[in-house]
Amino acid sequence: MLRSSQALAAMLAVALPSAASAASPQSFKGEYTVSFLGFSIAKSTFSSHYENGAYAIEGSVTAAGLAKLFDDTRGTISSKGTIAGKKMVPQAFRADYTSGKKASVVDIRFANGAVTSTQVIPAPGKRDPKSWVPLGASDLASVLDPMAATVIHADSLDQVCGRTVKFYDGEMRANLALTYASKGTISVPGYKGDTITCQMGFEPVAGYRKGRKALNYLKNKSRMMVTFAPLGQTGVYAPIHATVGTQIGTLTISARRFEAAQ
Repeated sequence: MLRSSQALAAMLAVALPSAASAASPQSFKGEYTVSFLGFSIAKSTFSSHYENGAYAIEGSVTAAGLAKLFDDTRGTISSKGTIAGKKMVPQAFRADYTSGKKASVVDIRFANGAVTSTQVIPAPGKRDPKSWVPLGASDLASVLDPMAATVIHADSLDQVCGRTVKFYDGEMRANLALTYASKGTISVPGYKGDTITCQMGFEPVAGYRKGRKALNYLKNKSRMMVTFAPLGQTGVYAPIHATVGTQIGTLTISARRFEAAQ
């Protein structure tokens, strides 16, 4: 599995908007860069499509810049499901990625908002029951996959923050608490206009090892900020910029392109 801070960055960098209220089919595209201490370390692209109350999303993440010298990671991510009211209801999530010569797969299936199956290749090693917080059935009900978890449906920009998002990445169940931080504006290819920034709190729930330093840092010390922008008039708000504090520096995710394509 990806390290915790990398996983959060990947989630935000492949934040894939889908239209909740479009009367006709709509498609979307975006491009992001992930940088660390001012150096580009990854690039991400996405495309998504909404039609008749269903969404389908595909994205890619590749190592870039200096990171390629140390960890040539690349992968593809897909998610599909339906939209009920203002809620994303995932049906399937899959991530295929390679680090050097090592290949990994995460495949999650859902029904009625609950996880029905998870396949992780290679399979996780044996867990120490003294330090491992196991998953229970209740932990896997009413959860989102890592892609759907980063997209917010709201009546207005002012209502994006002030919520807790429950997500499951194939191993860990965690909560992301969004609280209002500030308003602003931004200009990138495809979008120029108002934004809202939420501070994001991270709370591991199950499927993790107690005492893990990276998780403790994310929970207790990391400063994570996510800036959302509207996607047209759809009522969908997706990340356009984010920062994630880690033990050794800050990861920054920035949109290079953010647009709806009719």
